[in-house]
Amino acid sequence: QVQLVESGGGSVQAGGSLRLSCAASGDTNRIWVAWFRQAPGIERDGVAAIFTEGGYTLYADSVKGRFTTSQDNAKNTVYLQMNSLKPEDSAMYYCAADFRGRGSVFTPEKYYYWGQGIQVTVSS
Repeated sequence: QVQLVESGGGSVQAGGSLRLSCAASGDTNRIWVAWFRQAPGIERDGVAAIFTEGGYTLYADSVKGRFTTSQDNAKNTVYLQMNSLKPEDSAMYYCAADFRGRGSVFTPEKYYYWGQGIQVTVSS
């Protein structure tokens, strides 16, 4: 059993930065942890993912060069550093853990555990 708690969201002006945290309880060894976002009326999209053994990362094209995901194994926490934020980055952000099956790690249906979500709002 894994529980995920996001923190660090809020409101920022375009061009600004925010860092989201996803604190995990339970066994998170050798699993994918991903960040998804969902704006009203839009499907939930994956933006970044990290494999907890070795720290291998993947990013959606829309955030490459602006977002960075990382982990602190001692704190069992995964981070999403978001720089050069744009209004279109505004959404509810979720962390998800334990990808099961095959295919893209940005497939939300394949994640077993989810956090409660946290709002990010970027104003122009």
